[in-house]
Amino acid sequence: MLQIEERAESIMGLKIEAIDHVTVQVTDVPRAKAFYGRLLGLEEMERPKSFDFPGAWYRAGTAVVHLVSQEKGEPEGRHHFCLWVADIKEAFKTLHDAGQAVQWDTRRKIPGIARFFIRDPDGNRIEFQGSDGTTWAA
Repeated sequence: MLQIEERAESIMGLKIEAIDHVTVQVTDVPRAKAFYGRLLGLEEMERPKSFDFPGAWYRAGTAVVHLVSQEKGEPEGRHHFCLWVADIKEAFKTLHDAGQAVQWDTRRKIPGIARFFIRDPDGNRIEFQGSDGTTWAA
C-alpha cells in the first residue's frame, strides 16, 4: 500500500476541481426514478448507450447522480451525499408534506447553514443544506 508520506511531493500536483458524480445503489429503478426525478425534481440525463445495465442519471447542479440497479440493498449507515438547496425551509416543507421522514441535524451546527437528512426508498441517506439566514453560505 502506498504511504502518502513517502509520495507527498508527487501528490502536491494533484488539483481536484469538482465532484463529477456520485453513485447510488437502488433495487427498483422505476421507484428510484420517481423519487429522484419527480419528488426531488432532478433533471434526468441520457446515459451512454454502453451502459447496458439498469439505471438512470440525474443532473444535480454541476454534478450528476448515477442510479445503478442491484438485487439487494446496502445496509443503512451514515454514508451520504449532500444537496445544496436555495431555500432550506421550503425544501423541508416540500419533503415533509410528501411524507418523507426528515431528520434535522442540530447537534453538529455548521455556522450559517441549516441541514437535514432523509432516506430514499432504498434507505440511502441524503443530506440537504441551505443558508440558515444568519450569514451567506454557499
